[in-house]
Amino acid sequence: MNLENTQVQMRKGVLEYCILHIISRGEVYASDMLEELTAVKIMVVEGTLYPLLTRLRKAGLLEYQWKESNSGPPRKYYTLTKEGTDFLKSLDSTWIDLVKSTKKITSLKTS
Repeated sequence: MNLENTQVQMRKGVLEYCILHIISRGEVYASDMLEELTAVKIMVVEGTLYPLLTRLRKAGLLEYQWKESNSGPPRKYYTLTKEGTDFLKSLDSTWIDLVKSTKKITSLKTS
């Protein structure tokens, strides 16, 4: 089994959750999301991020607004919708339960 592949799959499993949290803090530009995710070692590329943002928008969880930029073409800034905020709150609860369960399993000593 390939360790790196398993690590990538684990990170992908929390990517949507992390993106929703980043956007929940206020308007955010996609490259800023990439920068923040990369800084915490959740490696993601534009080819993964943009389709995910489109899927979340089509699901009604986020919306975007075009804003003029001083350094080039207009930029798309993302925000959560009311539905997105509610969805994230539910995910927070799931995350807390998952972390608690995982800690219980991983803290048990072998015989």
